[in-house]
Amino acid sequence: MPPPVVRSLLLLSLCWLMPSAHAAPFTPTDDRQVLERVPVRAGSARARELLALREAVRREPRNADAAARLAQRWVEDALAEGDPRYVGYAQAALAPWWTDAAPPPVVRVQRAVVHEYEHRFDDALADLSAATAAEPENASAWAWQAAIHMVRADYAAARKACEGLAPLATLLTATACEAYVDSLTGRAAQAASEIGDALALADKETSAEERVWALTRLAEIEERRGEFAAAEAAFKQALSLNIADVYLLSAYADFLLDRGRAADVLTLLKDRGRADVLLLRLVLAGKSANDSRAVKWADELSARFDAARARGDRTHEKEESRFALALRGDAARALALARANLEQQQREPADMRVLLEAALATRSPEARQAAAPALQWLETNKIESVVLRALAERVKALP
Repeated sequence: MPPPVVRSLLLLSLCWLMPSAHAAPFTPTDDRQVLERVPVRAGSARARELLALREAVRREPRNADAAARLAQRWVEDALAEGDPRYVGYAQAALAPWWTDAAPPPVVRVQRAVVHEYEHRFDDALADLSAATAAEPENASAWAWQAAIHMVRADYAAARKACEGLAPLATLLTATACEAYVDSLTGRAAQAASEIGDALALADKETSAEERVWALTRLAEIEERRGEFAAAEAAFKQALSLNIADVYLLSAYADFLLDRGRAADVLTLLKDRGRADVLLLRLVLAGKSANDSRAVKWADELSARFDAARARGDRTHEKEESRFALALRGDAARALALARANLEQQQREPADMRVLLEAALATRSPEARQAAAPALQWLETNKIESVVLRALAERVKALP
């Protein structure tokens, strides 16, 4: 399974939220200017590959294959490190085609990635649909379509994209893609069983990245079902594969926070506050554990949110809603942010949870109406989640 396909699939549940550095492309004015300290050792295969790609693009800026590969590598670093500057570098690599109506399919896919990061989902899907129309065997384009449709809770479209991906993928990826759709449409137990069976059957050719993706999906499904021991076992197995992944860390951190294990979160995320999603979990854990660093972390995260808002960046609203409620005790603001987040077509379980929790915290007569989108999403899609169902019942009990 090619790494870009696996990395695309990792976004099935990921709304990217990274440090408050603008992702717009940047062109240096001096060849000696340092753009970034790349998180790889000098002389490593990764460093050599990146250097070769950058040199190839410098020599031939309109070499679509080289530019797309370079953009892809930057996106992989963004996923691993949680730094949006890498997405900006990816966009810079694609600059010759950025406004083209019909760039090569390989460019369309990577351009869609940047659109997705900035929540321009319609633009991303337009590029991806064109890519699969031109190249039905383009696995990455199918995977990204599945990812975006899952974010928007268009599960029928996500299933169709998984079906397009299936003939191009391993058994594990094909199974896990459709099973993840099943897990949010009333068939969670079946989905967990199918992913577990596919993991058991996976051969030695299955990459560690692919296993991490499938195990993370399995852990989330088991957690929603209330099978917490099975969920933790899957999380730990994924972590044991030593693949740098911000989403896996944030998902497991949330699991631990829900179990009252703040000290474990502080250990898990030590020195990982560069990504906003991880810094938020550090703040929440620090507050719970009465860690003296919590105040400093909270101030830093608040400054990042302020900077994002000042430049019109709305990708932070779900996380800022959690911050406003848990750290600032501002239920009204938390609810406003959670509702605004849904307006961006963000409709994953985590988005619905922040809406339900904020609505409950306001204790206002309008709380039930404010939570209506989450209640409807739960019933329409037959969502199986012990946490979300419990929150929904509390909302329904409001006067």
